[in-house]
Amino acid sequence: MTERSLFIVKPDAVKRNLVGEVIARFERKGFKIVKLKMFEFTKAQAEEFYSVHKDKPFFGELVSFISSGKVVAAVIEGNNAVATTRIMIGATKSFEAAPGSIRGDFGLGFTDNIIHASDSPESFEKEERVAFQ
Repeated sequence: MTERSLFIVKPDAVKRNLVGEVIARFERKGFKIVKLKMFEFTKAQAEEFYSVHKDKPFFGELVSFISSGKVVAAVIEGNNAVATTRIMIGATKSFEAAPGSIRGDFGLGFTDNIIHASDSPESFEKEERVAFQ
């Protein structure tokens, strides 16, 4: 099933010059990049982007980290984009992510885990709207 998903290359990956490597993995997998944007989240955008986590103890850390520097947002299109992207990026906690996944290969922690990706078609719609406003 062809669908769209979004991923955000986080500030830690941008600072470590990993943007090209991350995007290349999705292209090699066969996904088409349909939107691409480099920007910095404002605090308000970051709070809206991560609003699903607003009642969790790590919300402030997420907002602070994602707005700490430049990010690259990409909308991709292809078969089972949401589920496949989640597999490709690996577990949220980088130290638990499988080798070969993006987080497993490059992530350093829980928040500084290189990449965010939509976890459902509904999340994609909201996250795309915030990232590409």
